Amino acid sequence: MPKTTILLAEDEPALGQIIKESLETRDFEVLLCKDGEEAMETYRLQSPKLLVLDVMMPKKDGFSVAKDIRAIDDTIPIIFLTAKSQTQDVVEGFTIGGNDYLKKPFSMEELIVRINNLLHRTKTQQTSEILEIGTYRFDFPKQQLHFKDESQLLTHREAHLLFHLIKNRNQVLDRSLILKKLWGNDDFFSARSMDVFISKLRKKLQKDDAIQIINVRGFGYKLVC
Repeated sequence: MPKTTILLAEDEPALGQIIKESLETRDFEVLLCKDGEEAMETYRLQSPKLLVLDVMMPKKDGFSVAKDIRAIDDTIPIIFLTAKSQTQDVVEGFTIGGNDYLKKPFSMEELIVRINNLLHRTKTQQTSEILEIGTYRFDFPKQQLHFKDESQLLTHREAHLLFHLIKNRNQVLDRSLILKKLWGNDDFFSARSMDVFISKLRKKLQKDDAIQIINVRGFGYKLVC
């Protein structure tokens, strides 16, 4: 069974190495980054399953990293590590999209328990994410679209785009918002790319006449079912 990959961003070399080695003894694969910019680059290249972010880091702090990642991925678990103890800092961390918060100094056992709890919660949520749309069934975790006895495998971006359309069915899905979330920006070329993906999804859903993906000019798309 492959190891679960954790991205750890910690600018204190000694502490970062201690956490890394402790997690590796628990059979995790750990990607250790020394600042926020390295953390963002590693996240894009490695696709970790969970993030452990120190709040106070050079180049890009942990809150800024979390904001940027939440614009792309709203499901990956995020744990903040911080020496700060003020209530507003804790509140800011959760407001940004953090799932948990550990104040330094902390015990490694506590960090490991919190990591395992978040991973278990995420796995439970994903395994139950079977969505019904007309006569189709969409298995989001496996990126499979089922129609009767037929099955189609979707690409990562097709699956995430369809997921957001279904979650917002019969409502307009804001074009700019979904572009920033899935493409990272809402420029002209990303918008044209999304149009192509919408066309692909229409073809994959064409066996049910009751399903339509409507272009709401100037606003976005609406999945009608």
